[in-house]
Formats: sequence, C-alpha cells, structure tokens
Amino acid sequence: MKALVYHGPGQKSWDDVADPRIVDDTDAIIGVDATTICGTDLHILKGDLPDITSGRVLGHEAVGTVEAVGSAVTTVRPGDRVVVSCISACGRCRYCREAGYGQCLGGGGWILGHKIDGTQAEFVRVPFADTSTYLIPAGLDDEAVLMLSDILPTGYEVGVVNGGIRAGDTVAIVGAGPIGLSAIMSARLYSPSHIIAIDLADTRLEAAKQFGADVTVNPARQDPAQIIAGFTDGLGADVAIEAVGLSDTFEMCTRLVRPGGRVANVGVHGKPATLHLEDLWTRNVTITTGLVDTWSTPTLLKLLRTGQLTPQRFITHRFALDQVIDAYEVFSRAGDTGALKVLLHK
Repeated sequence: MKALVYHGPGQKSWDDVADPRIVDDTDAIIGVDATTICGTDLHILKGDLPDITSGRVLGHEAVGTVEAVGSAVTTVRPGDRVVVSCISACGRCRYCREAGYGQCLGGGGWILGHKIDGTQAEFVRVPFADTSTYLIPAGLDDEAVLMLSDILPTGYEVGVVNGGIRAGDTVAIVGAGPIGLSAIMSARLYSPSHIIAIDLADTRLEAAKQFGADVTVNPARQDPAQIIAGFTDGLGADVAIEAVGLSDTFEMCTRLVRPGGRVANVGVHGKPATLHLEDLWTRNVTITTGLVDTWSTPTLLKLLRTGQLTPQRFITHRFALDQVIDAYEVFSRAGDTGALKVLLHK
C-alpha cells in the first residue's frame, strides 16, 4: 500500500510500505476513506517529538471501512463504517476504567502515528478495535465525522471541560487554529457571556467569528488584556484557553485570567514555557494540562446527529490521498492559505 512516511525532522515522503496485518486478536484493519493532518504532525516534522522514529507512518485521525477483525473483536465487523479515535484504549487498565484513555497503561494512549503506524495511508491497523473505533450512524458524512477523531474531543475535553466553563463566563481563547475553533464551537454549548478569540492571523480571526466568537483581537494591533478588562470590570477572563503551544501564548493566558480563574492548556509545547509563580501564587489561578482522552466522542456524535455541532465547516481544502505532500504544504502555510483542516480522501 501507499502511506506518508516520516524520515526524520523535515523529511517525509509518499512511499510503498507493507500492508498492515492483524497482530493481536483485538485488532482491526481499516480501509482509510478519509483522513486529515493535525498540528501535532507539523510538530513531529519540526522535531518537537524526538521519540518518533524514522520510518513511521504518520497520522492519527481517520474515517474508514472495516476490512478485517481479530477473533476477539465483537463490536465491529467487516463492512462497517467507523471513526478511528486518535486515542487507543485497552479498556482494562486503571486509567481506562476511569475514562482516562490518553494515559492507557495497557498499550494504548496516543499510539497511532506515534508508536505504531498511523492513518495517513490506504489502510491502518487499529489496536483495541472494540474501544478505539466508533460506528458511524446512518446519515452522517465522512467530512463531519472525521472531525470527531481528534480536534473536537480535544478542544472540548482539554479546553472547555478542563477549563470548567460555566454559563455567563468570559472566555479568552488564545489561538484560532482548528483546536481553538473547536473550543469556540463547543464552549457555546455552555452559554458563556463572551468568547474572545485572540490570534495574529486575520484570516483565522474571521474564521473565529464564523465559529461563534463574540469578539476577536489581533494582539499586533490591540491589547487583549485591555479588551477583556472592558467586559469584566477590570478583573480578567474567567477562563483562558491556550491553543497554540508557545511559551508566549501560555504566559499571555496567565496574564489574561482573573484571580480565581482557570487556564486550560491545550497546545502542544515543543519547548519549555515559563510559569511565573512569583505573580500567580497569590491569585488562586488553576492551571490544567492534558492529552485528549476521547471519552466525549459518543456525546459529540449525538450532538452531530441533532445538528448542534457542524464540524464539517472546519474543512477548507480537499485533496486525494496521494496528494498528501501538497496537502502538507497548504496546511503548513495556514497563515497564507487560510487552511483550517485539509481533507484527504480515497
């Protein structure tokens, strides 16, 4: 089969590789009907995740058709359409029993495109298929469901839920890329009084308005703290969500949040970030971090079916799977191309 293979920082190619096969009796082989590129893939190519070895097939998001299953798989069968979760779950360890699938001790967690070959390929082996894939309800299309593989659960769980957004809150979201936009979309479910999106790219700020931001701020032209102060009697945001993964944006969130407020870090940090405890220790600020667990996927599927979420709006560019190199070029220059998510289809 063909797949997108990582060959070290800055190096990737569309190569012939061996077809995946059933290794464990809990595995499924999925024919990839649609996949996409994540910001984490760009971090890998930058060398921010040095534990990923040369020769790895990248990608951890997919919608596909079950081709074969191991003897212990009971919830899916060949011919089923499924969404492949970015997180694999053994379903038995301490963390999986607590729905903390991202910390799975039984061989799961974030492994696709990381510790084992991923989804930017014609076929993928998915371990723990019973607990790592979800049947797609009739009537839902690939484009909408694909966004439930990673970005919507990530923005919702690590941003909105970890941030403890409540009705009436003022929410600052730093970074209006796909993860920031997913946080905006899912934050609206909790009826905050204001959602303020902050980004240096005007194209992304325009997208933030379309996804539900009440106010947009480009910090090159306006002071976000001053704007937020105007909505909060000078106190600051109740919740600040970091959706970039840079030290500067993390520090911005800690400055924007009010005393007693909450900072939810979602961004992937490839370098150290400074924690200014000399300023924060008296302010009762709660800071959360997290890798997505995908416990929310069934709930998000329900909201998708009822039309309360419309994640197909994330897709701005479409490519055939064998055009993946071109897709990476477009996605990596999102500030110029306006790319949010690129769809790679069979």
